[in-house]
Amino acid sequence: MKEKTMLTVASLLSLLFLTFHLTDDIVRGFEKGGLANLIAVPIVVLWMYAALLLTERISGYVIILLLSALGVLVPVLHMMGKGVGAGSRVFGTSGAFFFAWTLLAIGTTSLFSLILCLRGLWNRPWRRP
Repeated sequence: MKEKTMLTVASLLSLLFLTFHLTDDIVRGFEKGGLANLIAVPIVVLWMYAALLLTERISGYVIILLLSALGVLVPVLHMMGKGVGAGSRVFGTSGAFFFAWTLLAIGTTSLFSLILCLRGLWNRPWRRP
């Protein structure tokens, strides 16, 4: 499979998992369900635009790289703060499995996207002698 296709698929999966996770955060009360959460919409659109229309362009790689780096931080922040662990509101609830699974899926797909972006930028034609 071509790296371009892998990057597109990994980015779209990261987007899907992040929107599931944000929805779960709102439902559980970690995030307030207000207009402030709509900031996610332009971010998701930008990420989709970069993944689908700016593939193999430097701007696309940079956008996906930055947003993937933020995606990698989501599980880290939840593991360090509210959300996961024996003392959390999620632990032992019916949705704990899905909550933890989306964290792992976000971390995995975002890190994979980040690596593919770095490879894509490193292998750009202007880097060759």
